[in-house]
Amino acid sequence: MARSDLRNLNTPTDDELEKFAARTRRSLIMRLGDWKDQKSWDEFYRTYWRLIYSVALKAGLREEEAWDVVQETVLTIAKQSVKGMYDPSRGSFKMWLWHITRWRINDQFRQRRKDTAASVPTADGTQREPLSDIPDTSGETFTKIWDREWQNNVMKAAIERVKMRVSPQQFQIFDYNVLRGMSAGEVRKKLGVSVAQVYLAKHRVGSVLKKEVAYIRSQEEAQRQS
Repeated sequence: MARSDLRNLNTPTDDELEKFAARTRRSLIMRLGDWKDQKSWDEFYRTYWRLIYSVALKAGLREEEAWDVVQETVLTIAKQSVKGMYDPSRGSFKMWLWHITRWRINDQFRQRRKDTAASVPTADGTQREPLSDIPDTSGETFTKIWDREWQNNVMKAAIERVKMRVSPQQFQIFDYNVLRGMSAGEVRKKLGVSVAQVYLAKHRVGSVLKKEVAYIRSQEEAQRQS
């Protein structure tokens, strides 16, 4: 991914983020080398990149740092999985991913400090991770933020999968009618389609979306039981 592209953008749009994600995914797959299960890790990336990226930004990282967190988190997960380091009896996959994401976020803060300190001493002599020093202005802990972003990510990841399984026109109709809340009449006027097409797309795409959400949920369960 070209970091200069990120620096030239004030607030990337969803389409721009998708393009950056695709570049990062290609780079990541190359770093995975000749691993036999690249297809599964490609799917893992598609499902979780937005979650990791979003939480990294909320932790206070810059966009280019957040993309580094995405790559390094997925690489760490892949390497630990190969070594069988995930033990479901010690906690959920969801929290395992959170802990690794948090470590990689802390790595970025340490790198930003240019190795002047790996952690910040507290008054009682203990050591604190950089992430723990971020002011909590919202009244929420990052664990709560992770929980909320996790739920949001399920729907976003499912929608991205839906886009690959329905026609562009049907998804656009569904987007305006369901995701943006426009009435069937408004969609008819905006897109030049019939009301019947609006209802058909709503039913068909909605059905595919439910299946994709169920699939992602099942994969989370499979990770927990693996």
